[in-house]
Amino acid sequence: MPRSYAGLDFGTTNSTLALCAPGGAPRLLAVEAEHLTIPSALFFSLEDGQTYFGRRAVFEYVDGAEGRFMRALKSILGSSLMRETTQVGRQRMSFEALIGRFLAHLRETLERETDEPVDRIVLGRPVRFVDESEAADREAAEQLASAARAQGFRHVEFQFEPVAAALYFESGMNAEQVALVVDIGGGTSDFSILRLGPDRARLPDRSGDILGTTGVHVGGTDFDRLLNIARMQPLLGLGSATADGKRSMPVWYFNDLATWHRINTLYTPKVLADIRALGKEAAEPEKLKRMEHVLSHRSGHRLAGAVEKAKIALTREDAAAIVLREPGLALEAPVTRGEFEAATAELVERIGGAIEAALRLAGLEAEAVQTVILTGGGAQVPAVAQAATARFPGARVALSDAFGSVGLGLGLDAARRFA
Repeated sequence: MPRSYAGLDFGTTNSTLALCAPGGAPRLLAVEAEHLTIPSALFFSLEDGQTYFGRRAVFEYVDGAEGRFMRALKSILGSSLMRETTQVGRQRMSFEALIGRFLAHLRETLERETDEPVDRIVLGRPVRFVDESEAADREAAEQLASAARAQGFRHVEFQFEPVAAALYFESGMNAEQVALVVDIGGGTSDFSILRLGPDRARLPDRSGDILGTTGVHVGGTDFDRLLNIARMQPLLGLGSATADGKRSMPVWYFNDLATWHRINTLYTPKVLADIRALGKEAAEPEKLKRMEHVLSHRSGHRLAGAVEKAKIALTREDAAAIVLREPGLALEAPVTRGEFEAATAELVERIGGAIEAALRLAGLEAEAVQTVILTGGGAQVPAVAQAATARFPGARVALSDAFGSVGLGLGLDAARRFA
């Protein structure tokens, strides 16, 4: 059998692996039991000393096992946190090492499938890891490459995630066209205007077919964060005042509690003491008591998971409820799709602005776009899909595999690069 080559889509929320032989069709690997996706999550158990990944990591944490839960690590790339360490059990680990631990788990999955060492990989990357700094964006890419090389991937190549999604879509085309790829991931959104076609698919270098590409640091976890801040954090004290009416509660505790990759930083004796002190001054001390419970029981990710569940429900329904119930705490907040869209309107506006920027970079009017390819879990949010397609009323809208198209395209790209 011809050798197959691997692509890895390391996502903020979920990750996939794909293999492809030269000239063949890519396929996603089962990365967790029969599942073709794995949540990008780790749980370091203090009970048995093991590291759990994916759904098992989420289960161990939600089940109340003692340990450290980490998720959305991709969001940290290029940030100041990458230069810090964090306590994991009895040791302190760098965030690059934590990312490497997850990549090593996926490399083991690859090698079980191929039955041979795998040292070449094409990694997906967003168009922009970091919006505001070219240097930080370059640093983020190098940090991810370094984490991969440390785990045995000696030859690391990158492909833009929206380009990868287009490569997979292109494999089924029978005529050349101009397409916009809208890839709304867990932590970033990317927009690429590409020239695609069956003849172009055979070209070794596709750089000339990338007409314009932009990206913003907006993704599914940002929608979670703003919904959390709007509906759940007020139940914990956000926006409430001191008993004398002179001050409001500091907002940063609540902002961090609503941000996936910041939640763990709140689980310190100092922060817990701060919240207890604020509760003594608060006009609504019962709210700060709930916040104290969340911190002392490390319930932040469970709360974030409840918010994410409601967000997903709102892609199908007009109303949902955010519910977190555990011993000593009962939180519930109804939310309508309209309220969700109002809370996240600034994110949708930034997505629309990035699409306009991609058109300008490509030097095209909207009418030139013949197909809009939607991929990524965030593209299923109705307001996002509307913002992505409204400018192109005459274009075909293609809903690709929400979680697998990037990985499949990376597999195709690996076969072309490494064969």
